[in-house]
Amino acid sequence: MKVYKGNILTVDAADSVRKYLVEDGGRIVFTGDTLPEEYASAPVTDLGDKALIPSFVDSHQHFASFAIFHSGLNVMDAESNEEISRMVADYYRRSGKAKTLIAFGASPYSVKEGRLISREELDAVCPDKEVMVIKYDGHACIVNSKLLKKLDSKLRPLRGYHPDTGEMNQEAFFKVSDYITGSLSIVDLFSKMQQAADFEASRGIGEIHTVSGVGFVANLDITTEILFAKSLSNGFQVRVFPQPMDVSVARARKLPRIGGCFQCALDGCFGSQDAAMNQPYTDGTSGVLYYSDEKVADFCKKANREGLQIEMHAIGDRAFDQATRALKAALDDFPRKDHRHGIIHDCLPTEEGLKICKEYGIAMPIQSAFINWKQEPDSYLESLMGKERASRLNPVKDFADNGILVSLGSDAPCTTPDPIVWIDRCVNNPVASQRISVQEALRMATYNGYKTTFDEDQRGSLEPGKIADMVILSANPYTIPAAQIKDLKVEKLFLGGKPYTSARESVLKAACRGLFSKNKY
Repeated sequence: MKVYKGNILTVDAADSVRKYLVEDGGRIVFTGDTLPEEYASAPVTDLGDKALIPSFVDSHQHFASFAIFHSGLNVMDAESNEEISRMVADYYRRSGKAKTLIAFGASPYSVKEGRLISREELDAVCPDKEVMVIKYDGHACIVNSKLLKKLDSKLRPLRGYHPDTGEMNQEAFFKVSDYITGSLSIVDLFSKMQQAADFEASRGIGEIHTVSGVGFVANLDITTEILFAKSLSNGFQVRVFPQPMDVSVARARKLPRIGGCFQCALDGCFGSQDAAMNQPYTDGTSGVLYYSDEKVADFCKKANREGLQIEMHAIGDRAFDQATRALKAALDDFPRKDHRHGIIHDCLPTEEGLKICKEYGIAMPIQSAFINWKQEPDSYLESLMGKERASRLNPVKDFADNGILVSLGSDAPCTTPDPIVWIDRCVNNPVASQRISVQEALRMATYNGYKTTFDEDQRGSLEPGKIADMVILSANPYTIPAAQIKDLKVEKLFLGGKPYTSARESVLKAACRGLFSKNKY
């Protein structure tokens, strides 16, 4: 038994702040302003000016991809392609027997050259190993000549194939990604997942929602993520969404949900100018809508009738409208009261689509880290779609005012998982009319994330009876100036009342435990 004294931010229905919380056997047994006598002899942790909150949830990420790329070379902070070249050269010197080098985070908008690094520049620093530099948005990459030669015959017929620069978009990018992920051993992937879980826990994240199915033979990444989720003994939670538009993939693995990006992506993204738009971009193009309305509606109807929870990627307003219409059609076809279907990203929602989301209870796992994003700056977005339309991107307050269930996530590896950033961008949105309170933002980063996957009865708020998944923050976000939210630090994560312990251990031992575990996934 342990007592916490200080700023207890419960994130209950009333956003209550309590003075005491008592944890016993991994559960919260009391919260209140006066400590009952029965707990008086328990050891006390005095929080002082710090705050105790529920653990965070990353409600949308690509965990397998993040695990792979997180262990590779991150070039997001590079200020020039020259710097990226030096980083790749150094990575090459340290790469040992590795056949393929992966770097992540290149952006034409945050380097002085104003363009992506080229195939020739990669050849100059690494001619004899395959190199893949993934664009910051996770929807394109640049390859060197060695990798291009390896895949040329498979890439040549595909949309998005640009051998002159080495840039691969759309289907060509997916084919390169499939090759990279398919060449990775499952043991290595499992080990990288353990490392990635530890990193996310250091940010106060106690649960992740991962979308899987990105090119592994027989969808082995989905199977591996499930095994990883079942193997964990430290309380870290993983909820798996299979991305294929094939209901049998979910059913065969006893998953209650389906969807994500890649096969369930209805359009592209702004960084590659292929997010599907109702009105053209400033250059006259309108992006890419990957599927017909009929195909998306048929998928949603089938998955909904199977009792599955559905999520789909929609960034442009045309894709958002397609997603809302398809989910409406599915729920009109087979009404369900508590489906918790969701649309991921929702960067440019329409009034019509918002009405559907409000009426039909469609959730929104959004990525507020995209707001004021260094890799995709406002100046670029304004040049792409005009200042007025760019100012309507990521309207978090409009979502909240419509009573929509909004949760926050990273879309990792596109952005590094960091809930403090998510909250800061919601509260300090450069578009003042779209700012929300810190209480609303904290709820989106905690309780709403757990609710998205039906976990709110056990986690997500600090209330008696719930599992003691909690975070100590360096200060109280409710009382500090809004400008200081970005400076908050996660000091400790508790899962089941215990300080977080590393997920790293023998892969064989963990996998064997996972085969027989009844952990939820």
